[in-house]
Amino acid sequence: MDRPKFYIYLPIVFALVLILGIFVGVTFNLNNTAGIISVDASDKYNKIEEILRYINQEYVDSVSEKQLVEKTIVSMLQNLDPHSSYITAEELKANNEPLKGHFEGIGIEFNIVQDTICVIAAIPGGPSEGVGIQSGDKIIKVEGKSVAGVKITNQGVMDKLKGEGGTKVKVSIMRRGKPQLIDFVITRGTIPIYSIDIGYMVNPKTGYIKISRFAATTYDEYMNAFNKLQKQGMQQLIIDLRGNGGGFLNTAVDIADEFLSDGKEIVYTQGKARPRKTYNATSKGHFEKGKLIILIDDGSASASEILAGAIQDNDRGTIIGRRSFGKGLVQEQSEFTDGSAIRLTIARYYTPTGRCIQKPYTDGLEAYYEEEGKRYKSGELENADSIKVLDSLKFKTPGGKIVYGGGGITPDVFVSIDTIGRSHYLSLISYSGLINDFAFDYADRERKKLKGYKTFKIFNSSFIITNAVLNEFVIYAEKNKVARNDKQIKISEKIIKIQLKALIARNIWSNEGFFPVIQTNDNILKKAIELLR
Repeated sequence: MDRPKFYIYLPIVFALVLILGIFVGVTFNLNNTAGIISVDASDKYNKIEEILRYINQEYVDSVSEKQLVEKTIVSMLQNLDPHSSYITAEELKANNEPLKGHFEGIGIEFNIVQDTICVIAAIPGGPSEGVGIQSGDKIIKVEGKSVAGVKITNQGVMDKLKGEGGTKVKVSIMRRGKPQLIDFVITRGTIPIYSIDIGYMVNPKTGYIKISRFAATTYDEYMNAFNKLQKQGMQQLIIDLRGNGGGFLNTAVDIADEFLSDGKEIVYTQGKARPRKTYNATSKGHFEKGKLIILIDDGSASASEILAGAIQDNDRGTIIGRRSFGKGLVQEQSEFTDGSAIRLTIARYYTPTGRCIQKPYTDGLEAYYEEEGKRYKSGELENADSIKVLDSLKFKTPGGKIVYGGGGITPDVFVSIDTIGRSHYLSLISYSGLINDFAFDYADRERKKLKGYKTFKIFNSSFIITNAVLNEFVIYAEKNKVARNDKQIKISEKIIKIQLKALIARNIWSNEGFFPVIQTNDNILKKAIELLR
């Protein structure tokens, strides 16, 4: 059977998930780095130094020795394994911010719509909220210079608005209903980066918590969400780790400890120069008895796999979804005096049954990451029977369940990728960002009406995307070079309406509005809720 055209975009999605997720890996905490590297060449012969000296003296053109050294380090580490890496000072700062759980800036969620910086929301308690920046505001100038209609990028926005705490930046805002620009002087401050996307009750008994990464603040965020749900009557819990590329090992251990009884093994690490270190659960767990489900997919890696593996190997809960990425290597970060760093693989981690879930990487870096695409081509995302496991890496849990190593966590309950309602038209409007842009314009235009719904719950039960609104969007897409295709629109109508409603809700109620709507079409979550019933 021929696959729909939207499948051609899946490799792009896989690549984005890997780039955004896997780079953080499983690491020790940032304050546990190996320290500053010092090189003691002594009087030993150093081939690399000799080559650099020879190039500097004899090469036909002038070269940058610094660039040569950095390229050499990158190549050296890449040839060890896929996750040992060199990081420049600039990259290190950007990479560490999500793991530290904060950055310094003005505190807004933004989107670039029609070449204009649009404020989705001012972060609660942040500097922008403090001076009166509102959802729907459009930033036209920064420090008197135009930033609208100049093809600004997301990175360009961050370069202009992020900065050291205590410094000031002047922005000029266009606000609907106001004839002139409004000037604000914002004092930059410390802005939290949350790793819990949402925590809410999917039904009167079942709580749902989505964790996007395992950062320094994740455990505290988790406990806040957990306590809130428990007060609402939660008796069973779904933890969503889909697309979670990892983070700190210790954070994953702390959260696993919440579900396992005292003394249960969570994970152990071991390497050539690192003796075995075992992490066991303590008596502090707050949810050791209730029904538990963990959601995973091929974007769940590293620390996510530690948590899922601990739950699976201890027969504590049910793992639902698709096979996880397969990263079982532990990196240690060491910094150079110039602010750059290396992350060196110093150990493997093993789940309680003794399995290492690291997938093979002997065929090189390119093949390692292309393995995700091969899963799609082999049919693994559609059929559990296509999952390739090694019988030689078979393990048994205390409850008698068979689990496998050597390539990610295989779920207890497989759920195939959902292809119902997909079309080439849906792919075009999704990847072009047109649904998002239209939803922002609609929410901004109808903000007063939407705010009339006193709570999101009332909005969700009362507001619908009518055929008139759908047609308005189709016309909008036509104006932005996506041709109308009535046959494919009919196929994808339900999905388009759900996405429009979810994105409109996000512009008013942030993630608390987005996830409950978008997940009405989430077949993995539906399966979890069905099993809990």
